[in-house]
Amino acid sequence: MTTIAVYNLKGGVGKTSTAVNLAWCAANGSGRRTLIWDLDPQAAATYLIGKDKELKDEAQSVFTKSVSAQKLIRKSTVPNIDILAADSSLRGLNRMFFDINKKKYLKKMLAALSKDYDRIILDCPPGLTETSDQILRAADLVIVPVIPSLLSQRAFFEVQEYLDGRSGKHAPMLPVYSMVDRRRAQHKKALDDHPDWPVIPYASLVEQMAMKRAPLGSFASANNPVNQAYRQLWTGIERKIDSLGA
Repeated sequence: MTTIAVYNLKGGVGKTSTAVNLAWCAANGSGRRTLIWDLDPQAAATYLIGKDKELKDEAQSVFTKSVSAQKLIRKSTVPNIDILAADSSLRGLNRMFFDINKKKYLKKMLAALSKDYDRIILDCPPGLTETSDQILRAADLVIVPVIPSLLSQRAFFEVQEYLDGRSGKHAPMLPVYSMVDRRRAQHKKALDDHPDWPVIPYASLVEQMAMKRAPLGSFASANNPVNQAYRQLWTGIERKIDSLGA
């Protein structure tokens, strides 16, 4: 089982769309037993592929061990993908992790799911917090969507510097340019500066995910450039996982 976190210090960088589309690629492209765990209290991934139900503010209960994670996992609206949904109760997660003061708490919870899934994709809340610290310690690979702008790139390098300066090893980080418009000079320069970073082009099709409440693979042509970009990204991720022996 491999845990892949989709994370950034900033919001609005295409984090949730990346997490959901990668989950589709894992489950329906690679045939992996896939779980997407929504850890963001905004619950965007839950909205996109979760089944409608009355919110019960129970997402945080798996961390207090009053309810097991397995009991809250549900089938999503997408074939072959399970979801551990988010809700507003996760707003208190940072405080809870601080009070528990166990740095590998989330990592142990993920290990308990290893018999059931090949790939667990974490849709992470933005910011550098107690929750993100748990996530960055638990993940085998961290995908960082980055808009080709100065502030977004700066946020990525801040996280990288933080992790490099922390004692002990950390998961490899893979920056991915998202929402790329090659007609814009700033975007073009960013791509020229980092030609080895994967690129997800900007497209109105991604915005349709919210209306259709589905990943691109469920409704877009396989030949669509954005769909192809996510598939290529996933292929690269699988190769990276193989090289890590995860």
